[in-house]
Amino acid sequence: MRSENPCPCGADTSYGRCCLPLHRGERQADTAEELMRSRYSAFAVGDAGYLWRTWHPSTRPGTVDVDPAVVWTGLEIVDAGPDEVEFLAHHRQGQRTGTLHERSRFAVRARRWFYLDGEMVE
Repeated sequence: MRSENPCPCGADTSYGRCCLPLHRGERQADTAEELMRSRYSAFAVGDAGYLWRTWHPSTRPGTVDVDPAVVWTGLEIVDAGPDEVEFLAHHRQGQRTGTLHERSRFAVRARRWFYLDGEMVE
């Protein structure tokens, strides 16, 4: 994705001014919501390394894969607290569309935000 394109996370700015600096490690997320948005963008651009690096070591899997057949088409924040974010992540795979509704938990470790885990919301 080009840096001047709109950011996949839905912020009203370019990818290069929003999530790309986090993906490159040029800066860290300031809030749980900012980390969640940057992780959504990482799924959208296929940056599995960023997803792995921002997953809390106590819950992180050995590897993280991104399915290139899934196209992430939009993000909606339902609710955001200091260490929890509920969101809807819309996607398409071929002709099928879907929505992932999740409540994610985050934690700070060494002054950095990390994704802990999430539960699906019905």
